[in-house]
Amino acid sequence: MYQGLVVRLKDGRLILNPTGQIELGELPEGLVSRPSLLWKLDVDRAGAHNTQVSYIANAITWKADYVAVVNKDETMVDITGWVTLDNRSGATYTDAQLQLMAGDVRRVQEAPGMAGVPMEAMAMKRAAAPQFEEQAFFEYHLYTLQGTTTIRDNETKQMTLLSAADVKVTRKLVLDAGRRWWIQGIRAPGMGGDTQNVKLNIVVEMRNSKENNMGMPLPKGKVRLYKADDRGNLQFLGEDLIDHTPKDELVRLYIGDAFDVVGERKRTDFKQISDRVIEETYEITVRNHKETDVSVWIVEHFWGEWQILNNSHQYNKLDAHTIEFPVKVERNGQVKVTYTVRTRW
Repeated sequence: MYQGLVVRLKDGRLILNPTGQIELGELPEGLVSRPSLLWKLDVDRAGAHNTQVSYIANAITWKADYVAVVNKDETMVDITGWVTLDNRSGATYTDAQLQLMAGDVRRVQEAPGMAGVPMEAMAMKRAAAPQFEEQAFFEYHLYTLQGTTTIRDNETKQMTLLSAADVKVTRKLVLDAGRRWWIQGIRAPGMGGDTQNVKLNIVVEMRNSKENNMGMPLPKGKVRLYKADDRGNLQFLGEDLIDHTPKDELVRLYIGDAFDVVGERKRTDFKQISDRVIEETYEITVRNHKETDVSVWIVEHFWGEWQILNNSHQYNKLDAHTIEFPVKVERNGQVKVTYTVRTRW
């Protein structure tokens, strides 16, 4: 059966699969010239009716970003949260009430576009005020703009989500050789096969609590850290991504690697005790080239059934296969941590 284009002429002749350009004298009833969404409403009385329509607009999205400025002593930060709106929906929302939903909302089918969270916008006449009010909603969190805003088509717009001052932070240097061994374990020419240079990760921690001048559930987003230099210019320290973070939870940011504090991890001995038992001895050296003392957390990972036979420093057991050695390294000094572990499998 032929399924191609068929054109019937006025004299009754038929043209199959014609080439060229087709012209219409007028637009057929019910046909629109551009993509449109039309509604047909059934009402019980004639006249004008006010209608509120809600729908998911995939082409209008939002994301959260945070800027934290560290004080001179590096003990506190001032943090500001921003909402970035991106409207590619083809429509302008004038004096719109804005509500943002944060959480892992499941969508069966995702449309391509800017990474973010779909949002709803409704036009309601209210006075503008750039401040969001947060509330728990179902298993998510809802952020409502107190006032209205205009979101124009093809516009990217930023608004303040939150602001907190004097938030206490803790800075850690973490030597975790097992975290990125496939990158950090690359040996330079002449190095031993069981020796690796390890960078120390800079980790900044802060508690998202009211006692720490915070406490608002934080939508997932990127956190950028800055600090003012001696001239008062803000310098970029690093950035990290956070997941949705409830109140009272700890925020941990890995922002970069230390320059003047270096690490070396070496397996100094290996013994095959039996077919399923081995003993290994490790030496981890931390060298501090700074003019100040530093605290370092050395993290080690194990497998199988393990037992520490001897160790030079006290350690904390973090979980079934992880321990940490907290050590203090004096300025222009070094510390060596050694231990022997027996592993069965």
